Amino acid sequence: MPIYRFVVRFNRPDPRSAGYLADAHALGFQDLKYLECQDLYFIEGQLLQQDVQRLALELLSDPVVQSVESTTLPAEDRRTDAVTVVEVAYRPGVTDPVAHEIVRAAHELGLRGVQRAATGLRFILAGLPVQQVNRLTAQLLANTVIQHWTLGFITPTFPEQAQSSGQVEIIPIRALSAQELLDVSLQRRAALDLAEMQAIQAYYCKIDRDPTDVEFETIAQTWSEHCVHKTFKARVAVDASPLADTPYPAEVNSIIKTYLKAVTDKINAPWVVSAFVDNAGIIEFDEEFEVSFKVETHNHPSAIEPFGGANTGVGGVIRDILGVSAKPIANTDVLCFGPQNLAPDSLPEGVLHPRRIQSGVVAGVQDYGNKIGIPTVNGAILYDEGYIANPLVFCGCVGIAPKGKHRKTPERGDRVIVLGGRTGRDGLRGATFSSMTMDAQTGEVSGASVQIGDPITEKGLIDVITRARDLGLYHDITDCGAGGLSSAVGEMAAHLGAEVELQHVRLKYPGLAPWEIWLSEAQERMVLAVPPQNVSALQGLCDTFDTELTDIGYFTGEGKLLVRYGGKVVLELDNYFLHQGIPQRQLRAVINPSVLEKQELSVKKPAQIDVKERLLGLLSSPNIASKAGVIRIYDHEVQGGTAVKPLVGVQADAPSDAAVIKPIGTRGTRGIVLANGINPEYGKRDPYRMALSVIDEAIRNAVAVGADPQRIAILDNFCWGDPKRPETMGTLLEAARGCYDGALLFGAPFISGKDSLNNEYVGADGQRHAIPPTLLISAIGLIEDVGQAVTMDLKAPGNRLYLVGELAVRQSAVPDVPPHVPALYRALHQAMKQGWVQACHDLSEGGLAVAAAEMCIGGRLGLVLDDSLSVDACFAEANGCLLAEVAPAFESSFCALFAGLPLQKIGDVISEPVLKVGGAEISVEELVHAFIRS
Repeated sequence: MPIYRFVVRFNRPDPRSAGYLADAHALGFQDLKYLECQDLYFIEGQLLQQDVQRLALELLSDPVVQSVESTTLPAEDRRTDAVTVVEVAYRPGVTDPVAHEIVRAAHELGLRGVQRAATGLRFILAGLPVQQVNRLTAQLLANTVIQHWTLGFITPTFPEQAQSSGQVEIIPIRALSAQELLDVSLQRRAALDLAEMQAIQAYYCKIDRDPTDVEFETIAQTWSEHCVHKTFKARVAVDASPLADTPYPAEVNSIIKTYLKAVTDKINAPWVVSAFVDNAGIIEFDEEFEVSFKVETHNHPSAIEPFGGANTGVGGVIRDILGVSAKPIANTDVLCFGPQNLAPDSLPEGVLHPRRIQSGVVAGVQDYGNKIGIPTVNGAILYDEGYIANPLVFCGCVGIAPKGKHRKTPERGDRVIVLGGRTGRDGLRGATFSSMTMDAQTGEVSGASVQIGDPITEKGLIDVITRARDLGLYHDITDCGAGGLSSAVGEMAAHLGAEVELQHVRLKYPGLAPWEIWLSEAQERMVLAVPPQNVSALQGLCDTFDTELTDIGYFTGEGKLLVRYGGKVVLELDNYFLHQGIPQRQLRAVINPSVLEKQELSVKKPAQIDVKERLLGLLSSPNIASKAGVIRIYDHEVQGGTAVKPLVGVQADAPSDAAVIKPIGTRGTRGIVLANGINPEYGKRDPYRMALSVIDEAIRNAVAVGADPQRIAILDNFCWGDPKRPETMGTLLEAARGCYDGALLFGAPFISGKDSLNNEYVGADGQRHAIPPTLLISAIGLIEDVGQAVTMDLKAPGNRLYLVGELAVRQSAVPDVPPHVPALYRALHQAMKQGWVQACHDLSEGGLAVAAAEMCIGGRLGLVLDDSLSVDACFAEANGCLLAEVAPAFESSFCALFAGLPLQKIGDVISEPVLKVGGAEISVEELVHAFIRS
């Protein structure tokens, strides 16, 4: 059948080509004089010439700004020696969502002759010899994990057409020695330890047979760190000697039960609907609605394929919200990368450059959120050398649903219904991959663990599920995430049991083995328990929104999981063993005595600090400088509910403390506030106080825009190294203890959480490189009137500037959270409700001077700070501190609210655009240049 090749190029210079050229120069390819990126499309089918012309002009290009050239393969490559051409395309089996849409759209245009499609990129380069072109392609233009490339014309690859035999492999384990069991785990990338392998061995000895590959992979997925959180549920023997007075028992039985869930139970907030028991945490919003929030990590996938890793991270957390029957209304993203200016030759073997990782991750977040129509409203970007080999990608989503509509109890006889995308080889063993340490070969051996998202398909899922929820068409719902159908069906059937026929599962292409169908983590799929009488109504909804529905089995009530392929049993497992048979992990934690004591800050005091130089240097530093270049490519206003945006101020270029959302369709003026806190620098020094600090930061940011401090819930995301090392486990315990104390101090319950462990990279030299202990706290709160939300930009000359909180120059490496801070936030909130606060901004990295500078940038106004402020105080970082702008008319009333609490007038707003601090005068123009154009 003919294959048509289309090359689409812009008629004028385009930003994508310019971006590639700039990245190439940053990677050291200074001799590259010219780079042009063009789109490649391959379409197979019986087409008339006019059909080819319609495809070229109506579907594949915009004739106003683009030109297109079409040929029939095989085609002649007419390039000249003056340039080098590199063409890149997906490897076989990798999802190509654009190709899928091409076929669908062509059929809608009436071009039914289109059978298959594939896409790629064509790069035209000038100025580099072939050897450097090869290096540039490997470092920037192609990712060999999911793509292949050639110099000159590339041959398109369409989905494989091989037929599956349906055969399963028997894995003989009953007679294996301990070492042989570990070898099986390693060879199959199961990430199971010896105790777990021996438990599997004992089970099969008991039933007198060996496992099938379907069964073994199912057990490995179900027992993976990623799915079952076995470190956070482990028994941890604590060695805190030689300390006589330690806050730890001799053994901690489950970090989750001892700290995270325990403090939520102790707070016992009546407005918490669901915590730690579902796909997302849920709190009350008003009399009619409840809101849900979940934050996931997608670290390992993003390290080897940044775009796909981040892209599917966003898609996955959106499905978590669908899994609690809610409509997604906002996304968040917090990203941690290595230094962007890192010399390419200093990278560990097999590691992508941090600049490339960032560009791919940001593009992945943008692609999914923008296309699916969910605003990305809050986040952060941090840089540290500890993230060079292990970037961190935190993806969050907020949803809203009518009260009492979420159902979570399947019934005997319910059909197992799969909605959404088809199943392919993408994402195989992703759960176990995410539970392992990476090394130089990770990209080569784990390429199948990477998925590519399809937001258009997921948008159909949102439309179907929210309507099916309102019609009461299902009894239970969950998403296909890590482990695919194995995880989704296995968890839903944990009590009743289920029977599934794999030949009923719709495939992207034939040729998948039974275990691949069962374990595939192909995206955009949800599993529902649907009463038989409701299936036809659900099918009608799916037809309306062009979403596929597949009936693959039923819930049996027999307490076991039974999976067939073509009628032949390929999996038969007892539910109790599958879900309760995992041995509780035994770990050891060593608590460094210095961690339990306030560490002294060892800093050589210079003879004199140049305040202007220090402040401008801080504003231009990577962790403080503006992230507008990233923020502006995200759609943060789609759906029309974003009241306080990520960038605020008279020119919308100053950083907001938090986001405020007014959910469309709700009554009244109430809104949702989203904020976060993260500080890996503190984690390196004192994990306990880091946890206290980031809880305070997340709550402080939320309070700064008007959130009620007594109605804030929080989520934890722990990203750590290998917990099998006692010292690493000790720091993890310390952070968990800090979470307990911090949540209790503020009365802020945890409603959801996630851990991502083994964030380490083993270099070619055998050295292990772990990330810094990193804890992200995400906060969700309520504001009674979104019209009273406060932003951080200065509002009017003549207003006073107050320091809310105590700015003591600390002597410890990580600051404490003073016990008066919750009362301070309550007083500030009351002042905001009265309309007495014109602007508010929290103090974080860089201290008071940086916060004041950012407020000047936001309002394009000046500030005169009191001479009484020492230079040390201007740059000290302290918890529980904010700056508040107050009009003179409200000054006395404002101050009265803070009786007995630390409050200090420290400056005045002036019309002259200059910041006067510590004896220095810095123009707002200089501040803007350092912060935004650095």
